Amino acid sequence: MPERLARCAFGLFLFGLGITFFIRARLGLAPWDVFHTGVSDKVEIAVGTVIIMVGVVLLLLWIPLRQRPGIGTIMNAIEIGLVVNLTKPIIGEPDHIVGRLALMSAGLFIVGLGSAIYIGSGLGAGPRDGLMLGLSERGISIRSARTIIEITVLVTGIVLGGPIGLGTVAFALGIGPIVQVLLPRFDRRTRTGPGSPGPVH
Repeated sequence: MPERLARCAFGLFLFGLGITFFIRARLGLAPWDVFHTGVSDKVEIAVGTVIIMVGVVLLLLWIPLRQRPGIGTIMNAIEIGLVVNLTKPIIGEPDHIVGRLALMSAGLFIVGLGSAIYIGSGLGAGPRDGLMLGLSERGISIRSARTIIEITVLVTGIVLGGPIGLGTVAFALGIGPIVQVLLPRFDRRTRTGPGSPGPVH
């Protein structure tokens, strides 16, 4: 368990760091982070704090859906937002497009690596994954539930002024393959029990 907790914490740290890279690259964000940033800009609260608040709200939605959080779920809801708040003031914004592309690419890989390490620890689904699973148990396919959720938060984020762009497309197309390649290298669920079903924080 101590090793799994350490893996989970390190994976979530990388996930949060990758989000910060995306934010600082200014080339567009993943759908959920478009939403988080849009809310942050409207209410003038740090984006990491918004990530935590949304995670907590989603956990409350688990109750009627009868989903049970694991310790990794709680860590997910809190740690990623804290990491974004801590690293955002440290990481600067490149002025040149080459630097921005490099930062975005590094962010994508780091989020994928963090996802693989976190999921592989097998300590529970992220708040957003749990919402997807809860809807699937109410008769909606996982694919439809995931699509509905992602489109809803993306459109809402756009309306709120969240940034979309090349990074949004890169994340949508790249995160799945990266996690698929890296997860077998870090997956301990076959020996320690079931874990998170997908790479969403």
